Amino acid sequence: MERAQNRSTGRQTNRPGEPGTDRAHRPAAGQPAPADRGAAPRAELELLVHGVGGTTPEKMLGDPRTVRVTGDDTAAVFRRAVDTEPGKVPRGEPVREAYVWCNLTSGDSSRALWLLLLPFMVVNLAHWMRPAATDRPRAVRLYGLLVRLTALTLTVLLVAAACEVALDLVAWQCAGAPACARRHTWLTFSGVAASVADGGWWSLPGRRLALAALVPVALTGLLWYLSRRTWSAYESHRPMSREPEPETDGSALAMPGFWYGRRLVARLRAAHTAAGLLTVAAAVATPATRFDHRPGGSAALNVLSWLLTAALLAGAAAAVGVVCRRGRSENTLDQALDRHLVRRLPLGALALLLLTALYAGWSRPGWHSTGRLPGDPAFGTLMLAQGLLVIALAVVARDLHRRAPDRRAGMRGLGGPAVALLACSLGGVMSGGVAQRVAGWLDGTGALPAGPPVLLTWQASTIPPVLAVLLLLGIRLGLGTARLARAERARIRHEHPGEPEDPGRTRTIAQVRAMATLTDRAPLVVAVLTATTLVLGALALAGAMTTGTTPDGAAHRTADVLRAAAGTSQALGSWLVGFGFLLFVTWGRRAYKDASARRTIGILWDVGTFWPRAAHPFAPPCYAERAVPDLTWRMATWTQRTGGRLVLSGHSQGSVLAAAAAWQLTPSTRKRIALLTYGSPLERLYGRWFPAHFGPPALAALHRDVACWRNLYRRTDPIGGPVRIPDDTSPEVDHGPLRDPLAYGRTAQHPLPAPILGHSDYQADPDFERERTCLLARLRPEVPVQRPEPRPDPRDSAGGVG
Repeated sequence: MERAQNRSTGRQTNRPGEPGTDRAHRPAAGQPAPADRGAAPRAELELLVHGVGGTTPEKMLGDPRTVRVTGDDTAAVFRRAVDTEPGKVPRGEPVREAYVWCNLTSGDSSRALWLLLLPFMVVNLAHWMRPAATDRPRAVRLYGLLVRLTALTLTVLLVAAACEVALDLVAWQCAGAPACARRHTWLTFSGVAASVADGGWWSLPGRRLALAALVPVALTGLLWYLSRRTWSAYESHRPMSREPEPETDGSALAMPGFWYGRRLVARLRAAHTAAGLLTVAAAVATPATRFDHRPGGSAALNVLSWLLTAALLAGAAAAVGVVCRRGRSENTLDQALDRHLVRRLPLGALALLLLTALYAGWSRPGWHSTGRLPGDPAFGTLMLAQGLLVIALAVVARDLHRRAPDRRAGMRGLGGPAVALLACSLGGVMSGGVAQRVAGWLDGTGALPAGPPVLLTWQASTIPPVLAVLLLLGIRLGLGTARLARAERARIRHEHPGEPEDPGRTRTIAQVRAMATLTDRAPLVVAVLTATTLVLGALALAGAMTTGTTPDGAAHRTADVLRAAAGTSQALGSWLVGFGFLLFVTWGRRAYKDASARRTIGILWDVGTFWPRAAHPFAPPCYAERAVPDLTWRMATWTQRTGGRLVLSGHSQGSVLAAAAAWQLTPSTRKRIALLTYGSPLERLYGRWFPAHFGPPALAALHRDVACWRNLYRRTDPIGGPVRIPDDTSPEVDHGPLRDPLAYGRTAQHPLPAPILGHSDYQADPDFERERTCLLARLRPEVPVQRPEPRPDPRDSAGGVG
């Protein structure tokens, strides 16, 4: 009977007691550790971790017959079936295992809807882009606090935009205008259209507002549900508890509680949910309060309005206090949960919302819905608060950068504030565009009384100028890439002396190399977008404040021209938002179905979802909170049980997971690990944008802690690059740029044209097998092996990527 095995899906596992399982008993104290079943005679293991594109264990291991060693359908470790059979492993070769984690980020195409929460993910990134200074703990805590407060304003902005659409445009303006209500027959389900004409029960504006509040309440509940569900699926995986050992000075990723943020996420989820519900309550209560405060209003309702306002302000203060009171606890594995706070704060906000709905629905003779709801002051205050928070964040970030300057850091330490500003502007543009689009749809007959708030209208008008700036920036980058490609052609001709030149082949290679350098222009793109956003945001705020003035003479004609241009831009911007929504969903579905599209679209997405939710609880879930503990447990238990050594081999984003998992090991276990990275963004992306966790000191400490490390990259790779370990006195980490393509023309070894591999298929290069063999040799202290010299390559003098 053939052994139970997984040929393609990995849904079956070995039976208990069969080779290849992880159910061996730990040795008694003082006894030698038994050899891992199915392992090589030297107890050597190579653990492969794939990148963002995803793959199958059969492709990773180069064998159609694979067996799942440990794990589940979401993430698992596989071996070749032959490696589970004793005596069939060639002597001197390591056992190879593949950790497959692609289901953590891909899967059902409905996950594309996470793209709608892009502002939340972007502001969460800003938390991790803090400069690397460690001697200012108060400034570090202040930085995290400012980012958390900025994230809270984004939640309020999203719910306020939903209130603007449902409460103001639909329930207040359209349902209050007979022509608009009769035109949109779907309003008749609640009797609104009829009540406007005959004075029915729904004719009271407060009752329509209470009914329409179900839309933003449902949105807030959906965000709470998604956050809680993913919290249970990802943050519930506890990292391995470590014995107390002296730690080396390295990255914060080595702290025991770094990948276990359940307590903070639960607190932030409660605070953001309460803030969203209180925002809805304020939107429902404000019109009724204004009516009750007029001269001659009901004294009882006036007193009740003041009490309700005080309760709403107290609830808002409680939500802000929860956000401010506690940040991440990374020094220890914090397993406590603030259950009373997590439950009572959202329930208290929901109770206030219900009381507000009852208060607004009370009968008030003479109350009619005219004009628009007071949304202009609310959105203006939000925009101003976001601007002040970003400015304060920039001041703190600049101070931290001066304390620990890093010339490779993106935007000289201002990457975090810039990304936070982009998150705020993205939320504002999406809110303004959606409000403008819905208002245009409702106002088919010109019967909508006032339309959306002026500030949202101006924010929608900024979309075409932003796209124009991006177009100009794209033209500049394209021209620069073309010049670099021309320079690369001469370099490529010198790299292949004596071979007949193929102009088409030379142009193709040069173009791929030049295009690969666009990744290093990301700071320029972010800086231009930040400056554009800052200027257009100020203009939108100024335009909203000056709307309604009546200039005279030439100023009047100039104002008419500007008003016409703004109107055209607003209309175009509202249509672009609708188009962008469809584009987001389409790209998201394609990214989760097509591997090539995923590699193109998913770079930013996988970088963003790598980090835990430290600032915004409604951001997409962090897959590393499952993947890093998986790798750590596998490496620690295998080395403890077998006493062997292993090579941790990571490609692309898999190299980042490998480094994070190595940091989570004890220092003594790290010394048994060799790290092989290829196509790695460790320094090129993570080191530049997240210097506090992947900066030069952190990477240098990781190099000292592991037994040995080798990094491979190509000049044609748009993602991977050198890791640039500073003051490297031990064997160098970075290998010279690998040859790509492997042959310029047709040769005896390559009779057909060799492809340009770029970011993929690093194992196809002969240097890969050579470097892996050298790492294994360096892991065996009892076998002295001299490191072979790398083959000469004329491109080594040209330097690496980045």
